[in-house]
Amino acid sequence: MAAAREKVLYYNPEKSDKIRIVKSVLVRMGIRIRNIDADEIGQKVGYLAGLDGFAREEGQGEIPPAVPEEMMVLYGFDSSRLDELLRQLRRAKASVALKAVLTESNCDWSFRQLYEEIRAEHEMMMQGKTKHQV
Repeated sequence: MAAAREKVLYYNPEKSDKIRIVKSVLVRMGIRIRNIDADEIGQKVGYLAGLDGFAREEGQGEIPPAVPEEMMVLYGFDSSRLDELLRQLRRAKASVALKAVLTESNCDWSFRQLYEEIRAEHEMMMQGKTKHQV
């Protein structure tokens, strides 16, 4: 994948003030936002990010289950800009628990598949923290 302008695929199933706050942080930082709608969660993240070689997939049969949580997929960030974004979201009290960086390994996954992977990793991390806190 060639270097690209920073982009965030942003999904939030709830209509809340947090959406406005997250988007304002992204806009202030000059980051492009691609809102992901519920009817797009079966699409490959490479397509959603606008990568070459990916096209919208029509009629894949069964509609995947809804994604019940807010999620961000980040593309085109170097480490310092990624750190800055995370810092700005924390400062605005708008952190997003489920985040992923778009990679060559996951760009062929559906948004739903990526959600399931991030959710599982997040749960393992939280269990690890709980064990260490006891």
